[in-house]
Amino acid sequence: MSLAQHKDDRLRFEQQLTNSRNDVIPFIEAHFPLRPGMQVMEIGCGEGGVLQPFLEKGCHCVGVDLVPARIALARSFLGDYEKEGRLRLIAQNIYDVDFHGAFQHAFDLILLKDAIEHIPDQERLIGYLKTLLKPGGQVFFGFPPWYMPHGGHQQICQNRLLSMLPYIHLLPGRLYPALLKTFGEKPDTIHELLDVKSTGISIERFERIVKKQGFRVSSRCHFLINPIYRYKFGLKPRRQAAFITALPWLRDFLTTCVYYLITPAE
Repeated sequence: MSLAQHKDDRLRFEQQLTNSRNDVIPFIEAHFPLRPGMQVMEIGCGEGGVLQPFLEKGCHCVGVDLVPARIALARSFLGDYEKEGRLRLIAQNIYDVDFHGAFQHAFDLILLKDAIEHIPDQERLIGYLKTLLKPGGQVFFGFPPWYMPHGGHQQICQNRLLSMLPYIHLLPGRLYPALLKTFGEKPDTIHELLDVKSTGISIERFERIVKKQGFRVSSRCHFLINPIYRYKFGLKPRRQAAFITALPWLRDFLTTCVYYLITPAE
């Protein structure tokens, strides 16, 4: 049972925008106040909803995504900002030499909202981000930990039962694709879910990579109920209990979303 926003571009944009305005920006500004003229980039910007509140605050933004169709959608929603010269929307790989040349040490803030869990070789990515930050710059991450009940994004399943079953993405070996096939999921959906299985990231692995790549955590927040669930399911966001957050490994299974702000340690 795919959700309405999976098919409705405008609804997806509005949910991104409201989540960014009400949850992401307050989290960032509690530690890193935004100022007009700041340079902000979002990796995996999709329809661009996350960026609009930053533009409203006077930031200059770059949105980059590998999928040209998603950049076209972002342009349809945010084209006026692009005409004003405060927004650039780019369909490109951030590892491309010309991209790096154009944006080396260019950004005060880099955003990855619901993106890191889809990107292969997260260790390489996080280390690479240093080269795109200005001195004192910060990187925001918001993502669902892999081991949480729906960390495999199985909510995109067409079968209603599968879309609601928790933890099925943790099935080992061939059991998971076999289950998906048995319940009639289409090959494209199965392929997408297995891609997520190959790139999903836990809280523990994320924090290990951050430390190994020479970053420190500026701020963190773990959620029992993901703030985006307010718009998807009508559920009020709730922070994770402190004693759960303090328990490595267990917290991965009970935390539906984490927000992090990190900065180079040196």
